Amino acid sequence: MSSEKKIIKITNHVYQPKHEILSKELAEEVLRKFNAKPSQLPYITKTDKGIEDLEVRPGDIIKITRRSPTAGESVYYRYVVEG
Repeated sequence: MSSEKKIIKITNHVYQPKHEILSKELAEEVLRKFNAKPSQLPYITKTDKGIEDLEVRPGDIIKITRRSPTAGESVYYRYVVEG
């Protein structure tokens, strides 16, 4: 029996939703759409495992696209902070 542990990178996992950094233009469009300031969005730390493959900086806005059998697709936005 092998005691080897398999390590699966979370960003490659089948259940990990798609994360992408919004361009400054798209980020401004989203903020206008929701009449919000970046700090009013839910936070995500730049050390979050779900975005470890992205070159994020504090102040970026992340778009998260989740798949759902009932809703089809859901989009969420997060504001990147130090962590």
